[in-house]
Amino acid sequence: MMQTWILHIDMDAFYASVEQLDNPELRGLPVAVGGTSDRSVVSAASYEVRTFGVRSAMSVVKARQLCPQIVMVPVRMKRYKEISHMVMGVLKEFSPTVEQASVDEAYLDGTGLERLFGPIETVGSEIKKRMRQVTGLTCSVGAAPVRFLAKIASDMDKPDGMFIIHPHQVETFLRDLPVRKIPGVGKKLVETLARLRVQTCGDILHKERDFWVERLGKYGGALHDRARGIDPNGVIVSSGAKSCSAENTFHEDTTDRETLTTWLLEQAERVGADLRRHGYKGRTITLKIKYTDFKQVTRSLSLDTRTDTTSVIFETACTLLRQLDLRRAVRLIGVGVSNFEARSRQITLFEDSPKLKEETSELDRAVDAVREKFGSAAVTRGDLIQFKNKS
Repeated sequence: MMQTWILHIDMDAFYASVEQLDNPELRGLPVAVGGTSDRSVVSAASYEVRTFGVRSAMSVVKARQLCPQIVMVPVRMKRYKEISHMVMGVLKEFSPTVEQASVDEAYLDGTGLERLFGPIETVGSEIKKRMRQVTGLTCSVGAAPVRFLAKIASDMDKPDGMFIIHPHQVETFLRDLPVRKIPGVGKKLVETLARLRVQTCGDILHKERDFWVERLGKYGGALHDRARGIDPNGVIVSSGAKSCSAENTFHEDTTDRETLTTWLLEQAERVGADLRRHGYKGRTITLKIKYTDFKQVTRSLSLDTRTDTTSVIFETACTLLRQLDLRRAVRLIGVGVSNFEARSRQITLFEDSPKLKEETSELDRAVDAVREKFGSAAVTRGDLIQFKNKS
């Protein structure tokens, strides 16, 4: 039988690397991608700035304290998605079974590729070589007989590295592997395991599987399986995007509902246009709020039918906003649409068919067409002008 191989490909410091690729003057400098104001956070950090301790999700203020010479550049998501599309195209040259895990990483089913390219080390080397040729960027590759080990392996030799875990090496590799390295094992579980004197995967195997199931439920069974190198999950070819969202962080915290409503309308415009551009419709509308103390809450509402209509997204988000207590100031607001799959249901005699309800608004189609031809500022909806005038 052919040896099963799963590869995990992780682009190196993706956002920052794209910025250094497009602007050669940034190469070798401590670059971070994110907002430029003191209220912003670092979205991505180059390897040069990481040596100062700067990491993603860190506040810009803290990043500047650690590295006064840091170069902050704004996020260009459209460009990152463009390069991401090229990355996935490269991987599909090697295998038809590619699962995109995020904008800069993916799993690839490498079973049988040895017949085409030679040993798995050669497969990894060819992927890295082709990736640099097509995108101009480096990636790190991990390969193992199972999925979770492939992900761990890709992080073992970054940047621009490759780490292979052969079947006969799995037991030895896992014996001294810290449990925190297992994907999905968070801080609380690490603390729980520490109280049980468990630091490594080898420590887990000192007890039988039933012991861990009794202590941790189904998670205990999965944890014991991982410590033995067992992972039933393979590479799943994605059926497409799972959600579409937009959010904004304010320069000043606010409790003003008119201001928040204005931003929701702006975001609903962006999300609706993005959905229509890619041919998606979703049933679930989600409102995201982050308060001044950084506590975050989300509220969702599922509709009877799918939608890509700006007004529906906006009105639903407003309904969710009205349910929230705004005694604390808000620093971030966002709206998203998910649940893209259609749902079958019985149609009554007194309602239109779901097909008619799910049709894209003619107004939205007209707005999209004008903006595509003349630019995003060419037309503004009357209701958006009304809300802007109030704010």
